[in-house]
Amino acid sequence: MQAQRPIIGITMGDPCGIGAEVIVKALARADLRRRGRFVIFGFSEQLAYTADSLELDLPMFREHHEDIRRYEHHEIVALDYDEISAPAVMTRGPSRVGGTASMSFCQDAIDAAQAGLIDALVTAPISKVSWLLAGQRKYPGHTELLAERCKVRNVAMMFVAPRLKVVLATIHEPLFGIEEKLTIGCVFNAIDMAHKGLKDLFGIERPRIAVAGLNPHAGEQGRFGDEEHRIIEPAVILANEAGIAASGPFPPDTVFLKALDGRFDCVVAMYHDQGLIPIKLLGWQDAVNLTLGLPIIRTSPDHGTAFDIAGKNKADPSSMVAAISMAINLAARRQAAQALRAAEGQD
Repeated sequence: MQAQRPIIGITMGDPCGIGAEVIVKALARADLRRRGRFVIFGFSEQLAYTADSLELDLPMFREHHEDIRRYEHHEIVALDYDEISAPAVMTRGPSRVGGTASMSFCQDAIDAAQAGLIDALVTAPISKVSWLLAGQRKYPGHTELLAERCKVRNVAMMFVAPRLKVVLATIHEPLFGIEEKLTIGCVFNAIDMAHKGLKDLFGIERPRIAVAGLNPHAGEQGRFGDEEHRIIEPAVILANEAGIAASGPFPPDTVFLKALDGRFDCVVAMYHDQGLIPIKLLGWQDAVNLTLGLPIIRTSPDHGTAFDIAGKNKADPSSMVAAISMAINLAARRQAAQALRAAEGQD
């Protein structure tokens, strides 16, 4: 019996940004549509207008978001939110309505994933400022919302580019606030999440994980800071004792080169830009953000709302294509594993 194509939910992100454009451009690719079915949480009229303006013919079935079900027979379903006022056409920046809409898209999509109505979730970019304007001060970004909505404590952000994988020990923290957040447990959690993710999601039986230092030269034996000795080294030792092949801390300016040379499967970085700069330098068009530690599959493109080019047909859909493709692959892998377990249980 042939397996059903995975159903991938996609949130439109901030409606004032490039979400609609990159989604439409991505789903115009027949190769993606042959591999999955898609449910878009967003403004169907904006999606249809975007497709028309780009002269792309997409087979979109429209339904109200409150009537969501598992769609086995439609290629693309647009779940509309006509009770929310769409932003003005000329709005190109953070806005209260953009924050309200994008938060509603996200919350409904996460609920749908947990209910099994979709097999994986891909999130288009949101604006943190728009969420603030809409009164959503609790969540710095998608990751924190996903963790709370899925009722999990330990999550991690993994960024996947064709030549490099990076997991962050701290996420959306100001640079001067990292000292308060960087603990042995925080670093160990990132190493542990990386290990499990590489095994479960990418099929790497014995992942090799490099851990970056925080300070120049990884502290130079305490001359440039002692966080390596006090925090990072104990976390690596704990990981080793748990059977994880982790090494470090390595000087941050050379550790990514070691991974590119094939010595490691992933690098654990201590803070946001330490990990994101090499990822975006090496894989700007193809990098994907993958959330580890959730009961659901969630990916997203590794770029922002790009308000400045929204509506100008300048947005590159490559990262969205990569995020959707990864979500399909991971959902198909999970479906195959579940089918195998079911078959084994019947024997």
